[in-house]
Amino acid sequence: MTIKLTCFGESGNAYKAALTLELSGLEWEPVFVDFFGGETRTPEYRKLNSMGEVPVMIDGDLTLSQSGAIQDYVSTKSSQFGGHNANERREILRWLFWDNHKLSSTAGLTRFLMNFLPEDKRPKEVIAFNQGRLKAAYTILNDELAGKDWLVGDRLTIADIACCGYLFYPEPFGFDRADWPHIDTWLTRISEQPGWKHPYDLMPGNPSDRA
Repeated sequence: MTIKLTCFGESGNAYKAALTLELSGLEWEPVFVDFFGGETRTPEYRKLNSMGEVPVMIDGDLTLSQSGAIQDYVSTKSSQFGGHNANERREILRWLFWDNHKLSSTAGLTRFLMNFLPEDKRPKEVIAFNQGRLKAAYTILNDELAGKDWLVGDRLTIADIACCGYLFYPEPFGFDRADWPHIDTWLTRISEQPGWKHPYDLMPGNPSDRA
């Protein structure tokens, strides 16, 4: 049975789940959600996900939301991108939680404020504050990747796929790969994995569609 994933191209959180599915080799298909048209706020969508968020994965009778939970499910089902042992699994979870709290949440908000709001409604002070928080997160990630290929163990895991979720997007939000050489090398390594796709190639929905 084909796994379905509600998503849209601009969503970094959806990209984490979609990329995990794509690299896993499991059969899946994207289901476009018109986030900017308000679809996630409709009663119909709230029946699918009471949190009103993207992504949502549907695999037969199972409906699952939150990108980290979806990644963990796909990793378990495909027997890929997990740890070799319990210690590595806990380390993977540590990076997923860190990313959700320190990196993706701030990157997603900052990118939205800088690119998807009318220019006269962009809160400059909030953006500047968030970019300071992001710089601290980039420093942690860049230092962690010095001298190692992957965040956990000797192979790509869902920790890497989670933490890279927003960093492939072209819109400005305070991240320049050239400023972070270890992150830059790591992102290149991820993009060289068989089956890797850019978010706008992997999921429907692109800023140009709304231009």
